Amino acid sequence: MNILTTYYSLEEKVEFYLRDPFVLVIRLYWGWLFFRSGFWKFTHYDNAVGFFNSLGLPFPELMVLFIATVEAGGGILLILGLFSRFTSLVLTGNMIGAYLVAHREELFSIISKPDEFYSAPPFTFLFASLVILVFGAGRISVDYLIKKKLLKT
Repeated sequence: MNILTTYYSLEEKVEFYLRDPFVLVIRLYWGWLFFRSGFWKFTHYDNAVGFFNSLGLPFPELMVLFIATVEAGGGILLILGLFSRFTSLVLTGNMIGAYLVAHREELFSIISKPDEFYSAPPFTFLFASLVILVFGAGRISVDYLIKKKLLKT
């Protein structure tokens, strides 16, 4: 029994020290990629509107502005680790929408051809959003500082 206690104690320590740097890297990297994606839509507005129009989306001009704001703003919030769970929930919805609208075939091949599902462009963004949704921003974040301040008083 002593070996198991030692093993699980060590496992907890490893998790404690690795979780926060892990979610920080995910937040920084995919936050930057979300920001870049949204910023591209702002700076290449006509191209983005044309693409959204080709997908048959209603009001493509407004949709581009909305999605660009969600992605760029969400990316900044992820980088900061501010409102991370809410942000990742919104970004998860955004990526599910991207699958439904632009990558429907890949989405519906999740069981029959999973390699097509996870090689679609929204996959890593969706996965990163889900990781932050589940694990939170970690201790290296604005969220942590706010919680720490709020729970002190």
